[in-house]
Amino acid sequence: MKRLFIPVTLVAALATPSYAQDDGEGLSLMERGARMFMEGIMKEMEPAIDNLGELAEEFGPAMRSFAETMGPALRDLMGQVEDWSVYDAPEVLPNGDIIIRRKPEAPEYLPKEGEVEI
Repeated sequence: MKRLFIPVTLVAALATPSYAQDDGEGLSLMERGARMFMEGIMKEMEPAIDNLGELAEEFGPAMRSFAETMGPALRDLMGQVEDWSVYDAPEVLPNGDIIIRRKPEAPEYLPKEGEVEI
């Protein structure tokens, strides 16, 4: 019986509703604390967010050009690869070629019907 007393007491204490104190403005102390915490984080992050906007403006035209040039090829590649988890990270060779190797533990590749195996 004594073994059950502590767990039952803890469950009963945790099951009862707890009330937060109101600060007079309709916000509990917990809500005020959370608001202050978020305001502090936003003040700390403001310079980084401003820099991110400047970076986006700087790289925007280059990224747009890349998307226009490589978009169709990447779309075709995405349609051919069913499961990216069976491939290692891309590797750039000294001549600039990019190789994407299958992981050694990946299941054997079986080409689809009508697909030419390279």
